[in-house]
Amino acid sequence: MSPKQSVIDAFLHKEHDVIPYHFNFTQRALDRMIEYTKDVEIERKLKINTCMNYMQYQGRPTELADHPGFFLDEFGVIWNRSGVDKDIGVIDHPTIEDLEESDYHLPPMDEEKLRREYEFLTSQNKDKFTMAGFGLFFFERSWSLMSMENLLANMILCPKELDAFLDKLCDYYMSMLDIALEYDIDGVYFGDDWGQQRGLIMGPSHWRRFIKPHISRLYSRVKSAGKFIVQHSCGDCLEIFPDLIEMGLDCYQTFQPEIYDIKKVKETYGQDLSFWGGISTQRCLPFMTPEEVQQETIRIMRTMKPGGGYIAAPTHAMPYDIPSENILAMVDVFQNQNKYL
Repeated sequence: MSPKQSVIDAFLHKEHDVIPYHFNFTQRALDRMIEYTKDVEIERKLKINTCMNYMQYQGRPTELADHPGFFLDEFGVIWNRSGVDKDIGVIDHPTIEDLEESDYHLPPMDEEKLRREYEFLTSQNKDKFTMAGFGLFFFERSWSLMSMENLLANMILCPKELDAFLDKLCDYYMSMLDIALEYDIDGVYFGDDWGQQRGLIMGPSHWRRFIKPHISRLYSRVKSAGKFIVQHSCGDCLEIFPDLIEMGLDCYQTFQPEIYDIKKVKETYGQDLSFWGGISTQRCLPFMTPEEVQQETIRIMRTMKPGGGYIAAPTHAMPYDIPSENILAMVDVFQNQNKYL
């Protein structure tokens, strides 16, 4: 069976002896792994993405020449990476400070560059499940422009102006999605964090009021093209799982075990949703011993395997604080499932 077909079968809830798996590093975690193994080829040798091939469009920040550690993206957002978070950073200040008085315009889309990237994406690894990805997406892009506090306040204080902004933002992403769907892809990956440790950041009623209509529109376009949909959201999204199923979602990622009772969620929603993740980057991988990581990985995979519908993976790109030996313990289970499962 090809790696692509293993993912498709997982999304179609077909169980096989070997669960498809996927993981990736943040740059600092990869640097740490190279230092630990003394092997600059370790990322390739670990076969971290044997099944999936995807590109995330999320704006391309460039470092400011006069402010080292500060990066400007194409939406006009400045990201401060000079502190603890050197992979993404935090916004330096709101680009849209007052939505009611704002004259902000979304940036022109660089269609030529986007098409070059999709041409490269679809020319690579044709035996893998290939996705066009949109990271730092709809809700995240909104708060990156306004700040989280202002975006949430705008849902209450100026909903009409927020509706108008979100309509334009959805149109912007729709035009990009239409380009992506011209290419030979298997699915579309949307990355948009809605959850916190317990419940949604904006609450379910505001998610349904401001976010769902636009995400539904994008999902419908993907489904009309006959492609699979993967939705990434960190945090607790349990209260909108029925909405996501109704909207046509195929696979939910990241599926954090410190948030969800994964066995119960699998039993309740596993006929309709596939899940990607489950190996905790919050509690398991950073803090357990390699032996404990191995046993936890086995437990998660045994829980999620029945009936298919699972991609084994850490719950996020692996950050710097995970010991390299713990990553190797997890990978050992991924790659030797006949021995452990």
